Amino acid sequence: MKKFSSMILALTMLGSVAYGQQAAQPKSLDQLLEQVKADKRKDNAINKEREAKFAAARNKQADILKQAKAQLARETARGEKLKATFDENEKQLAELETKLKLTMGTLGELFGVVRQVAGDTKGIFSTSLVTAQYPGREKFVDELSTRKELPGSQDLQQLWIELMTEMTESGKIVTFKGNVTKVDGSKVEQNVTRVGVFNLVSEGNYLRFNDEVSEIVELARQPAGRYLGLIGDFESGTPGELEPLGVDPSRGTILGALVQAPSLVERFHQGGEVGYVIAGVLIIGLLLVLERFFYLGTTGRKVKEQLKSDNIDTNNPLGLVFAAYEENKERDVETLELKLDEAILKGSSKIEKNLTTIKLLASVAPLLGLLGTVVGMIGTFQSMMLFGTGDPKIMAGGISQALVTTVLGLVAAIPLVLLHSLVSSRSKALLAIIEEQSVGLMAARTEKEG
Repeated sequence: MKKFSSMILALTMLGSVAYGQQAAQPKSLDQLLEQVKADKRKDNAINKEREAKFAAARNKQADILKQAKAQLARETARGEKLKATFDENEKQLAELETKLKLTMGTLGELFGVVRQVAGDTKGIFSTSLVTAQYPGREKFVDELSTRKELPGSQDLQQLWIELMTEMTESGKIVTFKGNVTKVDGSKVEQNVTRVGVFNLVSEGNYLRFNDEVSEIVELARQPAGRYLGLIGDFESGTPGELEPLGVDPSRGTILGALVQAPSLVERFHQGGEVGYVIAGVLIIGLLLVLERFFYLGTTGRKVKEQLKSDNIDTNNPLGLVFAAYEENKERDVETLELKLDEAILKGSSKIEKNLTTIKLLASVAPLLGLLGTVVGMIGTFQSMMLFGTGDPKIMAGGISQALVTTVLGLVAAIPLVLLHSLVSSRSKALLAIIEEQSVGLMAARTEKEG
């Protein structure tokens, strides 16, 4: 019985906690019973109050239900109207999409053409000399060539204006202020003359436009002097005056080739050691020729003076012959003839001096050129063996350098052969005069004895 009372008491305590923590804890079953009855009376009072409130709000709930049904009817009607509008919009959208596809067919083609033209124009503008005068104009076509939306009418007009500007400026000769990058890296503002889209010149030098950094750069090496000489007259010319100027229609390609082409001095140094030897042979030969020309000229003048004078001068070959005749004219004919031959040989040895050497040098020069060519070709083939034949420039450069010695040999041999011929003809003319006078003297002596 005590266990049962304890369980009821515990359940009652839990119930008290469930209803509220303010209820006093019962200490006996009578108190517990009273507490349960009191709680039941409270619950009944609360339920009656709720039932009263629900009964009072029943009419109001009917009004709310009526309003809800009316709102549902309105929303249903609105939904039907929206569905009809949606179906109509779907129909119009399909028609508009069909129309858009037809229109986009032409506009899409136009879009592709505009992008292609803008891309091509960007390549032209980036390397054009007009950009050197008007920097930054390629940005518009660059942006237009990468744009993903259709271009507007203003964009098309701007593209047309840029193309017209390029076409118009390509036919103008304009002088403008520009920053020129010198060979030492310094930048100087100076007057730059643009000849269409072909050349940039300034202060007697050719310039180029570096499109990678958008700068006007002075060439580190200028073309031959005959092209530079035209720039000064061209820049100093008055408007409307015609002046010659070297124009590069390839927009820099020909000018670059002219700049890279080696000069005459560089060609000579390409011959190497054999080329230097050939140059030495030419110099020695020319010095000998000059010495012969001077000697033969002086001797020829003395011989002519000896022919006109009765006084014997032993400082010339003909005077030696005359002196030998005067010294031996009383001797017999055979002795006189031997003495005259001796005098002729003595004079002719000086006249024919170094002629054989000049001829030898003229013969050796082309042989040296051939030797240099063979040596150069051997070096070229060794390079081909090491590096292969993938780059034809290596082969062409090696063969070109090898043939330089051949050219040098011919350049040395041809003038030496011609000069040797001239010197030899002059010496033969003097010898002919001496022999002629010697024969005349012998003839006179023979007639006198006869």
